[in-house]
This record gives sequence, C-alpha cells and structure tokens, in this order.
Amino acid sequence: MKRTRLKRRGGLGRTAEQLVWLAGGLAQSGSRIEDHYWEMQLARLIDETLTENDEEVLNAALDHLYSADARAYDELADNIESRAECAAGSLAEHDVVLIAAPVLAWSRYRIPAANIPPAVLANLRVHLQAHVLAKGAKLSVADFLFSPDQLPQGYCATAEFAKVICGAAADNLDLHIDTDGMPETAQFLSDTRYLLAAVAVPRGAALFRWQEPDGTRDGALEQWRAQGGACLTPLLPGCAVDLVLPDSYFAASRAADKDSRPYSVRASVAFLATTLETPAANLRAVVAPFWERTLEEYRIGFTVRGRDEVVHGVVWPLLGAEDETTDCVAQIETVLRESGLTDVVALEHHFPLEYCDDCGAPLYPSPEGEVVHAEMPEEQGVQAPRHLH
Repeated sequence: MKRTRLKRRGGLGRTAEQLVWLAGGLAQSGSRIEDHYWEMQLARLIDETLTENDEEVLNAALDHLYSADARAYDELADNIESRAECAAGSLAEHDVVLIAAPVLAWSRYRIPAANIPPAVLANLRVHLQAHVLAKGAKLSVADFLFSPDQLPQGYCATAEFAKVICGAAADNLDLHIDTDGMPETAQFLSDTRYLLAAVAVPRGAALFRWQEPDGTRDGALEQWRAQGGACLTPLLPGCAVDLVLPDSYFAASRAADKDSRPYSVRASVAFLATTLETPAANLRAVVAPFWERTLEEYRIGFTVRGRDEVVHGVVWPLLGAEDETTDCVAQIETVLRESGLTDVVALEHHFPLEYCDDCGAPLYPSPEGEVVHAEMPEEQGVQAPRHLH
C-alpha cells in the first residue's frame, strides 16, 4: 500500500532513468533467478543514491513510474523502502531492520511526545523480545516516543537513522535520542505515536516471532497489546490508546495510517458524547468526498441531531490504491454505526479540497451541502483539537 504521489515537472536524470529501467525489468521478470539479478542491480544503485542523500532522484523515478507503470512503481517503492529500513545492507554479518511500534491515542488534552525513562525502556525491550521478535534476536530501542512530525523525513533520512540504530542493535544496545531542535508536535484530538527500534539477527535467521513455527501475528499482537500497552500507557497520561502490531518501519507506518482512520472516528464520537454531554445516538454525521485533480479524501462533519452547525470534523484520507471506485463510504458508515450513531448522511457532490484561510483547518460538509469551519458551541468552553494528523 503506497501513498498517492503528485507528479513533478522536469525530465529524468541518468540515475533516475536507470532506476526506472531496472524496476521495469524486475516487474516483467519471469523467474526467481531473473528477479534476483534485477534486485541485486537495484539494491546497488539504491544504496548509492541513499548514501549520496539524493532524495530527489528517488522521488523522480517514483513519480515517473506512478503514472507510467504501476507494477514497476510497486517494485521500485518496495526496494527503496527495504534498502532504507535495512540500513542499506551496511552490516555484513547480520540481517537488520528498523521497526516501528505505532500507538494510536486520543485525548481532550495534548498528546505527548516524550522521552522514555530507562526503567520503562528496559520493560519495553523485554516485551518486544518475548512477544514480537524471534528467539535470540538482538535489539536496540530508541528512548523517545515520536510524533509523526518528528520521524525521519524521506528515504535518505530514514536510511541514515536506520544505520545508526541498526548498528546499536548489532551490539544489543539501546539508542539515546537527542531532542534538541526536534520539531514541535501539533495538537490533534487523535494522533499516532511511534516507538522506534531495530532488530539484528545472523544472516538468514528469523527476525519476528511469527516466523517461528509456534508463532502467529495475531498472537504477537495480543501479547504486545497486553504487555507493551501496560508499559506505554503511563507515557500518555489522559489518553485512550490502542497498539498496532510492531513491524518493519514502512509496513507498520502504513498499518498505523489504515487503523488510525476508524480509530479517529470512534475517538471523535467518544469526545463529542463526553464534551457535549449527549449520547452518541443524538449525533449526526455528514460524509462527503473531497477532490483536487482526483478524489483525495472523505471528510466527516458532526452535528447534534436537530441542529445544522458542524461542531467537529474528521478526515478519512484515501490510502494506496484506493480511489473513487473503493466503497469507503460504506466503511465509514459501518464505523459510525458501530460507534452508536443512527443518523448518517452521505453526500455525493464533489467538494473541492478547501481549508480555512485563517487557521488552515479543513472545512467539513454540513447537512445543507456546504463546506464550513467546525466550531464547538461556546457554552462548552473548550476548543476541540482540529483533526487527525
């Protein structure tokens, strides 16, 4: 599941053209032995590009293939992600990978991004090794709970971070994060926090618990939610939390993006029911598609039944291959009804992707078919955080 890309202007340089050619060869390959050849060539060129910190070359190749060859795009994106999160194969004696353990959270207060105390870090290490990683895997855990804005930005920055933390994993040492100059975290009702770590195993050995004969992903997630959640919840005071299965960095990030959509809807319903002191069945949701050149996202405007003022809103972005043919409205309606709403209005009009000129917040659909700013009633005396990150 890859993020939608916006095509950029300009021709391809030599390195980008070579990446496009290699990815096309891999997409058309007819055997595993041919796959191996193309993958080796791609790995070498991607590693060189990551080392040279040439993000534009990688993006140029991806942008070209996104509209020209979907299969080749997927192959190139998969290989770039793999080389970035595996530290570009920098450790000869180990297989290493950067992993993420996303935490979904919502709160009426600020959701913290915070340093992890040594005792908590030690407990997280124990539970990751016991429930998520394969037996004997070495581990490094970063001592900070990251917000999305604080994660490495781009493939090259991810590869650089992975190189550092994967090197620490080979020595079975945790990683201290210097927070000086780290971006501030914006306030949202519902957001994601990331525990980052790295795993190192001997070449060819299993990395994760579910790669072992008696392990499963569902079992790992159940144990991680119970044991890891008990460690992480105190780091997020005043927050309701849910944990996503730890996995390789990009796979876990995509899973968090997908899971955060229904989570943010449920969080909004719970928030409004508490803040407005009204049952969920007394709320109404208006769902509408928002377009730029193509369908980009659905937005949900919440009102109190019998009134037309939009008091809160949620963005449901399209992910990966989703488009106007994907029945996202049915998914959204299912989540809303499971959350207790009985009044759901789905508008078919194509709304432009508009934001407030003053504060930049998204505008949400109203029952009258207009796009408006979401405003909580003044008598509640609270200012709702804007929307999902």
